[in-house]
Amino acid sequence: MRRIQLPEPPSPTTGRGTPDIFESGVHTFVRRAVVIGNGFAASENQSIGLVRALGLSDKHVLYRVTRPKGGINEWLQWLPVSLHKKIDYIVRMIRGYSQLMLKSQEKKLMPLPSENGVSAGLLSVLEADVKHIVSFARETYEKEGPLLVVACGRDTISTASSIKRLASENVFVVQIQHPRLHLNRFDMVITPKHDYYPLTPEGQKQVPQFLRRWITPRDPPDCHVVLTMGALHQVDFSSIRSAAATWHDEFSHVPRPLLVVNIGGPTRNCRYGVDLAKQLAASLLSVLARCGSVRISFSERTPQKVSNIIVKELGNNPKVYIWDGQGPDLHMGHLAWADAFVVTADSVSMISEACSTGKPVYVLGVERCRWKFNEFHKSLREMGVVRPFTGSEDISESWSYPPLADTADAAKKVHEALAARGWKLKVGVAKGFDFSAAENLGKIRLLNKKRKVFFFKVGGLGLMRIVRGMQRSLCEDHYCCNDSFFQGIGITTPKARTRDKLMIQTL
Repeated sequence: MRRIQLPEPPSPTTGRGTPDIFESGVHTFVRRAVVIGNGFAASENQSIGLVRALGLSDKHVLYRVTRPKGGINEWLQWLPVSLHKKIDYIVRMIRGYSQLMLKSQEKKLMPLPSENGVSAGLLSVLEADVKHIVSFARETYEKEGPLLVVACGRDTISTASSIKRLASENVFVVQIQHPRLHLNRFDMVITPKHDYYPLTPEGQKQVPQFLRRWITPRDPPDCHVVLTMGALHQVDFSSIRSAAATWHDEFSHVPRPLLVVNIGGPTRNCRYGVDLAKQLAASLLSVLARCGSVRISFSERTPQKVSNIIVKELGNNPKVYIWDGQGPDLHMGHLAWADAFVVTADSVSMISEACSTGKPVYVLGVERCRWKFNEFHKSLREMGVVRPFTGSEDISESWSYPPLADTADAAKKVHEALAARGWKLKVGVAKGFDFSAAENLGKIRLLNKKRKVFFFKVGGLGLMRIVRGMQRSLCEDHYCCNDSFFQGIGITTPKARTRDKLMIQTL
């Protein structure tokens, strides 16, 4: 009888190999994230966008730094959060002590909303308590590995820096937007380039000497500062593709080209009113003959007098649809289906999202912006990303530019910084992640309809290698990709970019 020879067990270099946890240990993988928000959608959207690009969208917890609301508190928003809360506590103690004496005047002087004797605003969200988050970080480190902490906005600075100080060995802290503090209080700071405009000679002339310490960066960016062109957000290839499918029935029949108009609101560095609204209405009426349809939406900051003028001038035009803010939010549908955008100059976030689509973006009101925001618009114009909106445009004409990919670029920097520390992200395979998340996984396999496989490795140098061959499937999850995917990873040859409906598989 011939002896049966059993196959050799697979080596670590073939197949799936040795699980990562046995090679590196549990304490080297970042599996969870904490987002520290300030209650403002624009700020929290940046943090969640970064977490999403890192592949942790379903593995994060949101905490919020909240301020007391109502009455005198509306005049104390400029104070540091900790000082603001102490003043609010003292005021409430005085009010409680003298409640009987001042009962008749209480509403008139300090109408602070309350629930069960405590300021209502502090009970409506989960409070970002430093001790609790530090304890959570230490427990997570022992069980699952380090914790990623992402914060954005002025009110989150103290909380994020305290977490870094108390649990530096257990966390990696990312602060989005320049904190105006010593940067070594964070592991990484992600901020727009125009935040450093005050350090330029022109910027210095516009800031009084006694204010420079408080409103300008103290030093030029160092090695752990990541500079972006605009704001981070959640718009990427995956979300656009998903929105295109979700809003297909709503937009597929709309006459083309479709011009989407996003109207924000005046800010202290970009002031406007009814004059700009009248200019916008006149320009849109002029451009209607050269586009199929126009869809207009307002933000929460849009003054009533501005929206009233737009509705009055354009509301009855059959080519124009003005969203009233009721029902599902159309924003992602607009980004997916628009052929071009008009955006008011006040919102860095709205402009950044529109410029990430690669579609024509026209900006209105740039001449009304000052200081570092004027520098932001100047940089976009020099890159050929945006153009001024005059009303003489032909919306059927288009132009191309490299889409802004600030969120994906920032995510790469986080990966590199974690690797330098000996850590890495344990990214779960989840449907819908975009090329930036796939890129961070290192190796990807592409399959076309004929089941031919294209192996390549991507990193900081772009495309590294492509090998054709036939391999059996190692992963059941598939993801569609198109030209945007190949452009993002550096494949620019016509042959590669014209492959139809390829699928990707993570190895």
